[in-house]
Amino acid sequence: MQDLPHHYKVSANANAESLVVLSSMGLESLDTAGPPEFGGPGDVWSPETLLVGAVANCFILTFRAIARASRFDWASLSCDVSGTLEKVERATQFTAFNLRVELTVPAGTDEKKAQGLLEKAERNCLITNSMKATSHLQTTLQITD
Repeated sequence: MQDLPHHYKVSANANAESLVVLSSMGLESLDTAGPPEFGGPGDVWSPETLLVGAVANCFILTFRAIARASRFDWASLSCDVSGTLEKVERATQFTAFNLRVELTVPAGTDEKKAQGLLEKAERNCLITNSMKATSHLQTTLQITD
């Protein structure tokens, strides 16, 4: 990892009727629009779905780093996230992220250690740590033969 601080740059461009195009040096551009709940088309990523996706992505990447540092073997991890958007004191904001994760591990794995590493990943996710909303973790452990 590079020394902190890190800086991330994204540009957004649109006209009065177009999709919003997000771009960042070295990456493919991404078309976005408001979600259907706000009158958007529903067939492209929205700021809301990007944020919820960032929570899921960050959880998996955080778990991967923690598992690697802990020399913990695992086969696969899925993370489904549901974000709750509400009106709080006249401001619309995300108030909660519910993470449902399923970790698949080899037979003979220390299940208590696996659960502890999943919980550590939730506590250390830089995306959820950067927001006011709470996160709630529900885990399922699958054992492979």
